[in-house]
Amino acid sequence: MTEQPTSFERPQAGVDPADDRGALLRTSEDLRAPGSSPGSPALPLQPSTAAEPPSGPRATPACGRDVEPASSGVPAAGAQAGTSTGPGAPLASGEGPEHAQPATAEQDAHRPRPADAVPEQPGAAPERPGGERRTGQRLPGSGPMPMRRDGDRLRFVGAATRRIARGMDLDEIVMGLCRATVPTFSDAILVYLREPLPVGDERPVGPLVLRLRRTDRIPADRDSENGFMPAPQPEQPAALSAVTNELCEVRPGSALGEVLRGVRPVFTETPSARAALCELLGEDTDLAVPGGQRAILAPLRGRRRVIGAALFLRRPDRPAFEQDDLLVAAQLATHSALGVDKAVLYGREAYIADELQRTMLPETLPRPTGVRLASRYLPAAETARVGGDWYDAIPLPGSRVALVVGDVMGHSMTSAAIMGQLRTTAQTLAGLDLPPQEVLHHLDEQAQRLGTDRMATCLYAVYDPVAHRITIANAGHPPPVLLHLGGRAEVLRVPAGAPIGVGGVDFEAVELDAPAGATLLLYTDGLVESRLRDVWTGIEQLREKLSATAQLTGPDHAPPLEALCDEVLDMLGPGDRDDDIALLAARFDGIAPSDVAYWFLEPEDSAPGRARRLARRALARWGLEELTDSVELLVSEVVTNAVRYASRPITLRLLRTDVLRCEVGDDVPQLPRLRQARATDEGGRGLYLVNRLARRWGATRLSTGKVVWFELNRG
Repeated sequence: MTEQPTSFERPQAGVDPADDRGALLRTSEDLRAPGSSPGSPALPLQPSTAAEPPSGPRATPACGRDVEPASSGVPAAGAQAGTSTGPGAPLASGEGPEHAQPATAEQDAHRPRPADAVPEQPGAAPERPGGERRTGQRLPGSGPMPMRRDGDRLRFVGAATRRIARGMDLDEIVMGLCRATVPTFSDAILVYLREPLPVGDERPVGPLVLRLRRTDRIPADRDSENGFMPAPQPEQPAALSAVTNELCEVRPGSALGEVLRGVRPVFTETPSARAALCELLGEDTDLAVPGGQRAILAPLRGRRRVIGAALFLRRPDRPAFEQDDLLVAAQLATHSALGVDKAVLYGREAYIADELQRTMLPETLPRPTGVRLASRYLPAAETARVGGDWYDAIPLPGSRVALVVGDVMGHSMTSAAIMGQLRTTAQTLAGLDLPPQEVLHHLDEQAQRLGTDRMATCLYAVYDPVAHRITIANAGHPPPVLLHLGGRAEVLRVPAGAPIGVGGVDFEAVELDAPAGATLLLYTDGLVESRLRDVWTGIEQLREKLSATAQLTGPDHAPPLEALCDEVLDMLGPGDRDDDIALLAARFDGIAPSDVAYWFLEPEDSAPGRARRLARRALARWGLEELTDSVELLVSEVVTNAVRYASRPITLRLLRTDVLRCEVGDDVPQLPRLRQARATDEGGRGLYLVNRLARRWGATRLSTGKVVWFELNRG
């Protein structure tokens, strides 16, 4: 049958007519006696239930007038369920003011039925017990339905928690809480967090200090005269952070400490909660918190401890918070606290990964003689700056330099850890002055000791600025590109070899010319390979990019290294960042033959005197006579120590660059040590003099012995 829409609403028996949660709807047919005809009078309401006033305190509507119990079981006008007459009464979404008044039972019984009304048939919709039946229709002028109000809260909590959960770091989560609650749930919010925030299982050792992290409020132009904010000054807009206490130390046993320990949100109308609020905001605060249930103080508890508090505020002209709003505040506080906990843990993990990657890579590049260096490193993702790519520049004896670039499979913490071990191994092997192919062979053995699935590619090159030659060995890495002074870029033909970690393979080294003014570019595959292009296409694009950049500076000038690195990285498109990128550029300046003096000395007693004479002549030829006394003294001491232990000819070499460098080599692998000589010792003062007079000095072990060197400033 077709059910006629009802136009009246009757409260359920035994329910407070002023209760917002209302009563079930009844039609006039529902109140008729069973088996009666449609025209028979309706049953009167039972005075024993409907006429009794509600128990408990007297209900007070928004207008402030007391509601008297209605006689004859009929509620008074304006006191029906969900009806509010005050100016600030809450309304359901899309509801307007209420005007309809309920009729009495007698009026309802004698009201004429429509002519087209159809009596109920046996197949009609079943009635609820007691004759109740929901119509599914919204009555004009009725208050919010129970499920409508609860559903609104659920939808708000769901949307707010989703917005909070979208945050990755601490500021995003706190901002999400503020933006989700203002102005939907509250007119203003203050968020306090612990200072400092504990991380994971850390136990705070200091007192509990809360710092005001963020505030948010309805814009000042929407505030009323009775708002809780002071009037903003024209020259300085008012802000919550300017009128509240920024730091608050929570004393043990204080009112604020008890509220935080209770974890549950509370209204600030009770004396204890009011004292806690005063302690949080400060005694001299200018923030006027409205009375009544218009402020909620919600502790923020993480997984293990309280990490802050949130204060929700409403203006006096807005409806006060209800009891169910405490549950909403609890949900917001819980999700925010857990999000803050996760953000702090994520920040610590990201910091550890970033520090690990930073310490694995060279903090600064060295300044070896005859070569200039520049580098770049780009992680695969900005959120996790950790990977397996690395580069290095290691000074070697004889003013040489080792250039290394490598790539461990993957870009994770494990890859970074393996990369650090391989880089340390490469530095140790470079200190032994091993040939490039031997260095790769030992790296391969080290990778197999680390695990069977530890794979990496590496390119190891040694540049000699005196001979203007470079020796390169490759282990499955993309070939380097050499940019000549005239603008021609060529991909060096270096045997690729097998990656490090395969085992049982030999590596081959090639020696090539390295003319002055040329630039060698070493890189990882992330620069030239992506989902949009293969590695050889990327290498060709890199070669063309280098040539085009060199043409801008002319045929007689090489492009600046830093600008060249930036231009190379600009070739990457939006979808070309699939892997980490390590880039090392070396500009070969070399050392001219006229700036090098080289001699062999027999290990005999006359060797120190001959070394002094040879050094004096070289300094006179170079116009560095002011360094003669210092050089003669230091050369004599170093050569004397070499003669004492050497069995083969000693080498003496002077290099004139921006500094004067002296190198003495012998066949004894034992390195000298600086020690403090006693007054009775006849020797042991040679290295002490070198340490005091030289700009820098050092000793490096070679496969055939060692080299002791020192440097002096020129003029």
